[in-house]
Amino acid sequence: MNKVTVVGSINLDTNLRVKRMVKPGETIHAKEHYSAGGGKGANQAVAAARAGAQTAFIGAVGDDAPGEQMLGLLKDENIDVAGVATITNESTGQAFITVDDEGENAITIYAGANFAFGAKEVAEKKDLLEDSDFVIAQFETPVEATIKAFEIARAAGVKTILNPAPGEEKISAELLKVTDMITPNETEAETITGVHVKDEATAKEAAAKLHDLGVAVVIITIGSKGAFYDYNGVGELVPAFKVKAVDTTAAGDTFIGAMSSVLKPDFSNLKDAILFGNKASSLTVQRYGAQPSIPYQKEIQL
Repeated sequence: MNKVTVVGSINLDTNLRVKRMVKPGETIHAKEHYSAGGGKGANQAVAAARAGAQTAFIGAVGDDAPGEQMLGLLKDENIDVAGVATITNESTGQAFITVDDEGENAITIYAGANFAFGAKEVAEKKDLLEDSDFVIAQFETPVEATIKAFEIARAAGVKTILNPAPGEEKISAELLKVTDMITPNETEAETITGVHVKDEATAKEAAAKLHDLGVAVVIITIGSKGAFYDYNGVGELVPAFKVKAVDTTAAGDTFIGAMSSVLKPDFSNLKDAILFGNKASSLTVQRYGAQPSIPYQKEIQL
């Protein structure tokens, strides 16, 4: 069983289902409204835990009802939340998600407590980070917190996985220096490298640029086409499972969390782990919501 520690965001999601996306200045009716657990970090942690990993979390919530709710949801997944701080006079992060009948989504995030912790709080969880097989982070929390977490992990021989989402044109060289694997989707890969990723050839071109930034393992997810990996001179597109998507929210997070639960720290089973992640995300997109849609290990078995 892999030990996975996620440094990341925790959000309470407010979801709206609509026939089509609203236009500027327009008012439309929603078909459904519901709340659920979310945040890229929390989604990835839930995906790892449900796929069988021993999972821990480092992050923050506000001193409010949504914070209590989110901590309860993570505890229900048997995720170690000792590293989650409760910040006084701060709101728990929230996301407002609209999903149309084609399964596409539009998301607006209020970070709140997700940006109220930093390197100091991460350093206090040094033992937790060092006792991991993988440490995962995204860009929904302060970069200095991620750098500190990855520095601690790298010094202990723990592998680091950076999910560069939301996409940023320039990633800290200090962070890349301690990143073992980077996992952008096609849009994020284009934001970072300038290469429009649409197929295996363009994914390989983007991967080469990401390698030039100093990252050994590159995985670029390309929606319904699958995931392209490039490592140690080998590059290949691992096809996605063909399904009817109703909501793509948390698909990428599910892929990363599930993959990390079975990936060997020496990356010797990288392709098989990607296939496992693809299967998990194919189940997620057939359901509504972020965390409610994430599958369990027994469902993912290939």
